[in-house]
Amino acid sequence: MFADQFDTAPVSAVAAREHVIELEAERALAEQTGVASIRTYMDDLDWELDAWRHVYITSAVVEIASLRAELDGPLLG
Repeated sequence: MFADQFDTAPVSAVAAREHVIELEAERALAEQTGVASIRTYMDDLDWELDAWRHVYITSAVVEIASLRAELDGPLLG
């Protein structure tokens, strides 16, 4: 969904989640200070939040699958 819009480098699930938390805090601050009325800013922030949530989920799934493969070996059949 987002891969065609920017280059991605491998990011750990922990690092991606930390970035999502920072962006969520930024969004909350924007709402508290009235900056949320700037639609272009909020649209950009919402897009970035969606992109980083996607990175977080993808990283977590890859890390879980890699750990499973490391522990149990490759799936055959």
